[in-house]
Amino acid sequence: MISVVAGERTAENVVAVVEDFKLRTGGRLMNLITTDGYPAYEDAILQAYGETVTPPRTGKRGRPKASYKVAPEGLTYAVVEKTRGKGRVVSIATRVVFGTMAVVIAALGMSKVSRAINTAFVERQNGTDRHRNARKARKTYRFSKDWRYHESVTYLTMYVYNFCWPVRTLRIKDD
Repeated sequence: MISVVAGERTAENVVAVVEDFKLRTGGRLMNLITTDGYPAYEDAILQAYGETVTPPRTGKRGRPKASYKVAPEGLTYAVVEKTRGKGRVVSIATRVVFGTMAVVIAALGMSKVSRAINTAFVERQNGTDRHRNARKARKTYRFSKDWRYHESVTYLTMYVYNFCWPVRTLRIKDD
């Protein structure tokens, strides 16, 4: 877990988490960024990593064209979109937003943990967070009455799970 912003899922919080992620990774481009289909991610990633293009002046009267951002070479971003029907997932589609499918396949080929475009790791973290933090359990009486406590427990459970909980797969085996 590299970055977390506690709170509702809003465009402002998406921008905050993408900016924090960029800061924590030193601004370098990842081999592959994947998210779900929430539209705010595309704009936030483009604003954080995009290169500003200023169109040349035409010499004609009127306001010149505004600057805009374009995805830099090497930015690879794919989306997992789930279609739901009657509360169940009926189909899962993936699409490449920045980069090409060939670059995405190459990035997945280099990955040691996944061979498909997915959001399984974030979903697993969210499930673990709900399990360890009673304030987030679904359909329960243990909801948070004060936002500060909810936010504090969110960060506490994340840090304990990621930095204090021993990972069995990383243990050194004795010969």
